[in-house]
Amino acid sequence: MTDCQGKSSWPELVGATGEAAAATIERENPRVDAIVILNGSNTTTDFRCDRVFVRVNSRGIVVQAPEIG
Repeated sequence: MTDCQGKSSWPELVGATGEAAAATIERENPRVDAIVILNGSNTTTDFRCDRVFVRVNSRGIVVQAPEIG
C-alpha cells in the first residue's frame, strides 16, 4: 500500500493503445504523468507517486496493467 493519492492502477487498459491509455490515466489521476514505453525497456527503479509507466508491445498495445510507481 502506498501513500499516493488518487487512482493508482488501471488493469482495464490492457489491450488499449498506449497513447489512449496514457490520456485516460492522466485524466483519471491528474497528479501523474503517464509515460509510454516499450515493454522490456530499462527504467529507473525509484518509486514515485507522480509517474505511471505504460508498457506497450511493438504494435503500441498495452501489455501490462499500468500502475503508479
